[in-house]
Amino acid sequence: MLETVKYLIGAAGPSGYGSKSTAEEVTESCLDLRSITAIITGGSSGIGAETARVLAMRGARLVLPARNIKAAEDTKARIVAEFPESEILVMPLDLSSLSSVRNFVSEFESLGLPVNLLINNAGKFAHEHAISEDGIEISFATNHLGHFLLTQLLLNRMIETARNTGIQGRIVNVSSGIHGWFSGDTIRYLGLITRNKSHYDPTRAYALSKLANVLHAQELARRLKEMDANVTVNCVHPGVVRTRLTREREGLATDLAFFFASKLLKTIPQAAATTCYVATHPRLLNVSGKFFSDCNETSSAKLGSNLDEAARLWSASEIMVSGDPKAVFDPLNPLA
Repeated sequence: MLETVKYLIGAAGPSGYGSKSTAEEVTESCLDLRSITAIITGGSSGIGAETARVLAMRGARLVLPARNIKAAEDTKARIVAEFPESEILVMPLDLSSLSSVRNFVSEFESLGLPVNLLINNAGKFAHEHAISEDGIEISFATNHLGHFLLTQLLLNRMIETARNTGIQGRIVNVSSGIHGWFSGDTIRYLGLITRNKSHYDPTRAYALSKLANVLHAQELARRLKEMDANVTVNCVHPGVVRTRLTREREGLATDLAFFFASKLLKTIPQAAATTCYVATHPRLLNVSGKFFSDCNETSSAKLGSNLDEAARLWSASEIMVSGDPKAVFDPLNPLA
């Protein structure tokens, strides 16, 4: 009850920020990011676009990979109109396609640019069952597997950038509190919904993909530490964003329900705050493998902090991006 009250009033946590803090507010101590190059997936709309706008305002060079190039170019135009000195590069990327991820990284590397920040923000909630071109359920393919491969392929460049510049690299996985809604065997359920749509539940599938974001950050943090790499990775829950309510409202009870529900939702600038905080704040130097909400470190769901499950999912993900994604569901595979 106390935590709910703190959330509703926007009480500041140990970081000095809370649920009502905005992305602009949490980056005030990072006024100059002109030496930073940031790649932001899903940066053409919503939370990603606000993240891009605020980082551009602070001087960062932005790379916006996007499936919808027009939407990304429109976002770029709005940011440049507000901050004329912004340097923004729009490039094609469809995270649900492993070949598209590889093509993006190949094209990006040809530019010779550094990478200081990688913000894995893009997300998909598939209401209907669908399979990616690589044969994996579409929410998981987009939200986790595409980001997993993207991060793997960019990691050496990030480590090299950190070594050459002395600036610690940061990876931010944008997950969701809904990751705690998934229980059970992650790989077994993925196999079920990949092979047979009769097992498909859109909310559970989305929760699985968001849990995978958390587990990915856990295992990657461990590996980066073993490598003694000057790169950190953390996971964030941005909060539920305030959207237009279209349902008919009739009567006092319904009006009250909508009123109280609206107090639990965030504006887009508030929802982008935790991502921007984790990506830029000096206080988080050397902080890795953590989960953040409302700009403060918190605990992920129990399964999200299971290191054995994180290692298991990592191994399965490596198989899925290796060229034969369905091999991970083979009954003879010890991971299945």
